Amino acid sequence: MPLADRAALRGALAATLVKSAAHRPVFDTLFEVCFPLPARRGAGGGARGGGDLPARLEQALAGGAVAALDALAAEAVARAVAAEPGRPLSLYASVQRALRCLDLDGALARLAGAGGEPPVAGPLAARLAAAARQRAAARLRAAVEAEARRRLVAERGPSAAAAALRRRLPEDVDFMHAEAAQLAAVRRVLPPLGRRLAARLARRRRHRRAGPLDVRATLRRSLSAGGVPLDVRHRRPHPAKPELVVLADVSGSVAAFARFTLQLVHALAGEFARVRSFVFVDGVDEVTALLAGAEDFAGALRRVDAEADVVWGSGHSDYGRALAGFLARWPGAVGPRTTVLVLGDARSNYHDPQAWALAEVARRARRVYWLNPEPRAYWDTGDSIAGLYGAHCDGTFECRNLRQLQQVVARVG
Repeated sequence: MPLADRAALRGALAATLVKSAAHRPVFDTLFEVCFPLPARRGAGGGARGGGDLPARLEQALAGGAVAALDALAAEAVARAVAAEPGRPLSLYASVQRALRCLDLDGALARLAGAGGEPPVAGPLAARLAAAARQRAAARLRAAVEAEARRRLVAERGPSAAAAALRRRLPEDVDFMHAEAAQLAAVRRVLPPLGRRLAARLARRRRHRRAGPLDVRATLRRSLSAGGVPLDVRHRRPHPAKPELVVLADVSGSVAAFARFTLQLVHALAGEFARVRSFVFVDGVDEVTALLAGAEDFAGALRRVDAEADVVWGSGHSDYGRALAGFLARWPGAVGPRTTVLVLGDARSNYHDPQAWALAEVARRARRVYWLNPEPRAYWDTGDSIAGLYGAHCDGTFECRNLRQLQQVVARVG
C-alpha cells in the first residue's frame, strides 16, 4: 500500500488487524493517535473566524454548508482550550466545552422550531431537511472530537495519548460500572457471540468422547489383516444435552449483568435439553415463557420487568427467601440432569440466608454454579455471604464482563 495515502493505509491496516466489527472504534482511535493529522492552520487559539459561534453554526446548518463544520469545530476547540490556560488537556472535557461554545443542541432546536428556517414544501421535504441537519450535527461532533484528540497527541505525545484514550473492548466492559453507551456496545455483540459459542459447544459435544465399541464394523474393517482388529471402530456417540435452570437476581446494579446472562443463555437454548429461567428480588417468579423464542429480546426483558412478580416486601434482595420460595413453588424444576446457574452478588441485606435451601438445590441437581459480577476481593465483605453460599456450589465465578461470562457458560455447556 502507498504509505503516503493515509486513507489507503488506514483501510489496509483495518482489514489486516481488526477481527471483529466491535473492535473497529478501538482501531480508529489508535490510528488517529499513531498517525495524527497536522494541526489546522490558524487553529492555534483565539477567535480566528470572529463573530458568534452559535450564530455561525446555525447559518451553516441551515444553509447546508457542510464544509464549514470542520473549521467551526477547530475554532470551538481552540476557544475551549484557551479558556483554561495551563490546565492539562482532557479529551472529554475539551469536547464538552467546545460543544457548549457552539451550542449545537440549541442551534438544532432553533432550526426545528417555527420560523427557525425558511419554510419547506411538504412534510417529506421537512423530514429530509431534519435528517440532513442530524447528519451534519454528527459530523460536527466527530470533527470536534478529532480536533481535541489531535491537540491531546500534540501536547502529550502518542504514547501518553494512547493510554489516556484507551477504550475497553465490549468483552471487557464491567457490567456494574458501565456507561449507557458501553452497555449498548455489549448488547450489540451478544447475538454473534451467542452464535459462535453455540457452534463451539455443539462441536465439542460431538467430539467429547467415542461411542461404544462397534464389533461388526471393527471386524469388517479388519478383514484385510486376517481379522486382527487393527482398526477399532466405535459407534457414533449421542451425548445427552444437560438441562439448565437459571436463578437471576434482577435488583439494583446487578440487573444489567442478569439481563446479559439471560440473553446469552437463551441464545444457546438449542444446546440444552431444556432451559428454565427464574428471576427474583425478595420474591421469585418464572419467566421462561416470556423469554423463550423471543425475537425482540429487549422487548421480552421489558415484559419481565413489568410482569414478573419478584417484589414481596421491601423490594431489596433477600436471597434466602427467594431460594426457599423457589424450592416450595417449583419442587420438580431441579433433577439429576439439571445444571443450576445462580446469578447475583450474594448481598442479602442482612436477611436470613437460609443456606439450607441452596444445599437442597445442590443435592437434587447435577451441578450448581454461582456467577458473581463483583470483584472477588469484595466477596464476604459487608452484607455479602458469597462464601456461605459458595460452600454448596460446584464452582463460584467472578463474572464482571462478557469475556468472563462466555468462559463460564462454555464450561457449563
